[in-house]
Amino acid sequence: MYHRFDENKYPSTNIQMDIFKEQMSIINTSNYKFFDPQYLQKEFNFPKNKKEILITVDDAFLSFYKIAWPYLKREKIPFILFVSTETVGKTGYMSWQQIQEVEKEPYAYIGNHSHSHNYLVDLETKNFLADINASIEIFNQNLGYNPIFFSYPFGEYSKTIKDFISKNFDFAFGQHSGVIDINKDPHELPRFPINEKYGDLERFKFLINLGPLPYKSLNPKDKYIINNNPPKLSVEFFENQKNIENINCFSDEGSGWDKSNITFNKNILNINFREKFTFRRGRVNCSLNDDGIWRWFGVQFSVNQN
Repeated sequence: MYHRFDENKYPSTNIQMDIFKEQMSIINTSNYKFFDPQYLQKEFNFPKNKKEILITVDDAFLSFYKIAWPYLKREKIPFILFVSTETVGKTGYMSWQQIQEVEKEPYAYIGNHSHSHNYLVDLETKNFLADINASIEIFNQNLGYNPIFFSYPFGEYSKTIKDFISKNFDFAFGQHSGVIDINKDPHELPRFPINEKYGDLERFKFLINLGPLPYKSLNPKDKYIINNNPPKLSVEFFENQKNIENINCFSDEGSGWDKSNITFNKNILNINFREKFTFRRGRVNCSLNDDGIWRWFGVQFSVNQN
């Protein structure tokens, strides 16, 4: 997941274009292919025993169009560009004409990123519905369709939000880290954020070589924490899944990141949080060494601020 390109004032969402090009080169030299989002449409159709890399870009900043787009167009690298309709045409953002130009290319896909790019979990249900319905109407007016891809602003969503998005979009992406596999929920797809702080080439090589860490189910279904802070997190793995006992989890409740207290009940992993989550977004990352393959999944909770 990328945002800005060569906008040095915003290191938390920016990537230097020369670093971005090196990252794309690393993907090629590692013999990975770029994943064409059209195959998500074909019943979650992933290549068997192969890994491909999907590039996504959030917010449709003008720096994407001026700096990254010419390179992606020349190299014909597939990607999804997620657009919040309220900011289109405003200072620092792409215009509808530019979005339409990008969308014409067969390897460029547009996604819906809400209308306001607001903290959706903070909105009353009627206001959330009005926001998404406004974006759908504006996309229909300007592209002739509403995209099948959605990206939750800030990766935040509740069960109510996810249920509505599930009825109006085929796929939705969060900002929790992980590798997509056939077992992942199509409306809770993970992505690795890449920026100046978390975009160095060694980390990038590590990320693209990670394997998926499959699981059968994950609870709670609602990732929005209101009164249940800390929540009870459990992950059910498949029976006879290999090397699960090697798993390690880290979480950022309380004062910051630390190793999680985990227990197993047969093939169910329970994560027992040390303290309440104090930040707006609470994160859990789990990994294991599976006979030399590092596997990873992440969870993000949204924490009520009232």
